[in-house]
Amino acid sequence: MDTLTRMRAFIDVVEAEGFSAAARKIGRSKALLSKYVRELEDELGALLLNRTTRQFSMTEAGHTYYRRASEIVREVDSLADAVRESSGDVRGRIKLSAPRTFADAPIGQSLIDFAKQHPDIVLDIQLDDRFVDLVEEGFDLAVRISRLENSSLIARRLAPFSIKLCASPDLIAKHGRPTRPQDLGHMPCIVDTNGRGLNNWPFKGDNGDQVSVAVTGPIEVNSPMAARAAALAGLGFSILPDFIAAPDIESGRLVTVLDDRILSGAGIFAVYPHRRYLPAKVRVFVDFLVQWFRTRETA
Repeated sequence: MDTLTRMRAFIDVVEAEGFSAAARKIGRSKALLSKYVRELEDELGALLLNRTTRQFSMTEAGHTYYRRASEIVREVDSLADAVRESSGDVRGRIKLSAPRTFADAPIGQSLIDFAKQHPDIVLDIQLDDRFVDLVEEGFDLAVRISRLENSSLIARRLAPFSIKLCASPDLIAKHGRPTRPQDLGHMPCIVDTNGRGLNNWPFKGDNGDQVSVAVTGPIEVNSPMAARAAALAGLGFSILPDFIAAPDIESGRLVTVLDDRILSGAGIFAVYPHRRYLPAKVRVFVDFLVQWFRTRETA
């Protein structure tokens, strides 16, 4: 048995957080994966995984080996992709991180449409609203909805993105319409804890500079969809992604406020690590998303 196969088995077990889960995911037996990892440890002369009947964890050597092994396997796969691409055969697995909001919204259809058009590429989609570490956690790329910050990652813009500060008509009738961001400090607000500012909401100030307003309210939740439901129920003002709030705004169920004070410059991006060889499957996927959103904008 070659080292690369053992290495892949170890990575599969780590990323699935257990032998049983990895076996179910890749369609191999738990005993076979355990054998491969044990042989790898024997070959290295080091314990990589701590195993008990109830717990699973990596040793310090395991953490070090996982980081480097992941890079090596990605490079091997990228080389294979490059050869396949030259022959017109693009296939494989893409490990993608994306926010739940993206997948649950209508724009999540882009992922389904890609899978239908490229049956030889498996999309392994991990939905998580946190910003994952692509290299450390072995992702090929991520979809991120934010303003870009300085990063070692490569980013390709898929679509513009904006947020709306919304409330139900009943709530505005009860508490009034804020005329300045600072007014929100005295009004009920719904906090989406996925936001980097948490209870401190950023706005354009009176002089065009950025100001932060501390807000409080009856509910804090790490889901834009739940925040939308709370806003519709009249619990408070909520900052929502435009693609989530748009139908309710158009119907009048939600009303926007302080439109001229909302910060701009955010977008929907595909981000991926800087690598010598960008895998063909990743390039095909990103190109598809760019075209999918471009078609949607012009429709």
